[in-house]
Amino acid sequence: MTATPTGPATLWINGALVAADDARVSPFDHGLTVGNGVFETMKVVADDGGVPRAFALSRHLRRLRRSATALGLEVGCDDDQLRAAVEAVLDANAASAGRVRMTLTGGVGPLGSDRPGGPGTLLLATGPATPWSATTAVTVVPWRRNEHSAVAGAKTTSYAENVVALEHAHRLGSSEALFANTAGDLCEGTGSNVFVGIAGRLRTPPLTSGCLAGITRELLLEVLDVDEVDLSLDELRAADEVFLTSSTRDVHPVARVDDVELAPCPGPLTAAAQAAFAAIQARTLDP
Repeated sequence: MTATPTGPATLWINGALVAADDARVSPFDHGLTVGNGVFETMKVVADDGGVPRAFALSRHLRRLRRSATALGLEVGCDDDQLRAAVEAVLDANAASAGRVRMTLTGGVGPLGSDRPGGPGTLLLATGPATPWSATTAVTVVPWRRNEHSAVAGAKTTSYAENVVALEHAHRLGSSEALFANTAGDLCEGTGSNVFVGIAGRLRTPPLTSGCLAGITRELLLEVLDVDEVDLSLDELRAADEVFLTSSTRDVHPVARVDDVELAPCPGPLTAAAQAAFAAIQARTLDP
């Protein structure tokens, strides 16, 4: 691994802080060879003393363990050790950290899908915050999420499908690609959940659609009146307002779905969601 101009100076790998230029992961690591891994990306927010900290860390750690269980991976650290690792890598990169990513892989293994027999690889790295625009556009891609997959709902490192879909959306002037599932219902984005406002009601696909249990999604469901229901693509395109949620986007208003312009943007439901999320973050960094 080599540090990039905007990358971290220091990483945390398997229990130790190392300079990025000196960091090493085996070429036989299952995360590299077959994408056998899970991860979490957390937004970095300054605490009352100006110290960078990971937002909603407890929820991210719980989801990391759920994803690891889905793939049969052992985390190998308790939550106190993981918290200390996050704190250490953020302190080491305090000047540049806008987000922190925790990646767990199967570790060194065979050149195939058989499970490795040894310990996994646990790596933490920081990066700059993503500079999102005030509003965004989304494109529905022609490929489908499989809600019946063995890893549906797990946040895995197998992101090739997302890379292809996101490139397709970018070519059409959108910042996010949206997937339907095999039933033809709205599922999720490549790295976001989707909320839709129809006739004054806020709706979002249920977890049974195959979407990820997003942390921002989860927080909003606890404080807003939202219907978790299957949504057709026609309902998406006919919606009064749409917004995306993720740990880097927070609540991101959508001004265009494919060729359909949405106005006003943000709409009243989106503005209420933005205010609700801002209130959560102002109240605590670990809701």
